[in-house]
Amino acid sequence: MALIEGRALPVFRMIRWWTFFLLPLLPLLLIIRSGFDNDLGADPAKYIVDYMGTWALNMLWITLAVTPLRHLFGWVWIIKFRRMMGLYALFYVVLHILSFATFLVGWRIDILLRELTERPYIIAGFSAFLLLLPLGITSTKKMMRRLGARWKMIHQLIYPVSLLVMLHFFWQIRASFYEQLLYALILAWMLGYRLYLKKQR
Repeated sequence: MALIEGRALPVFRMIRWWTFFLLPLLPLLLIIRSGFDNDLGADPAKYIVDYMGTWALNMLWITLAVTPLRHLFGWVWIIKFRRMMGLYALFYVVLHILSFATFLVGWRIDILLRELTERPYIIAGFSAFLLLLPLGITSTKKMMRRLGARWKMIHQLIYPVSLLVMLHFFWQIRASFYEQLLYALILAWMLGYRLYLKKQR
């Protein structure tokens, strides 16, 4: 019986790893299918850009949720997937930017430069991307060992990144603000919980 349980545990861990690896790809597969089905709404270009941005935001929030979930529910195992979720956040951010440059700007350099210097919400979003890049570059175990204590300092950038992303999102409010408010409340709770843990320590 113990032998069976011993074999079952690695299999369960492998299934769990593949589940966490594949699930974040589902939104991408769904929008690809919607494209083939010609089901991207009245303005497909804007829909794709917004969709990628939403999933970049979702992945970033999931990454930030790992610490509270680990402490509240004792899910020690979930910490192993934080780096993966962070990389998926960067992946969807890159798709968001590429979609914007391709479908809304048409890779016109003059328009891109004007957007990056004149529109506050784009400046905030692109600044978040630039801060997120070092986190992705230094996400490997080799970089963790090489950077030592500096690695943790670099990865503290996720907090200003999240605030810039929220600013990028808020500056795009046209009518209803409920979606932005919900994301802001979740972020406030996640950051507030971290402050609580820091004070406890």
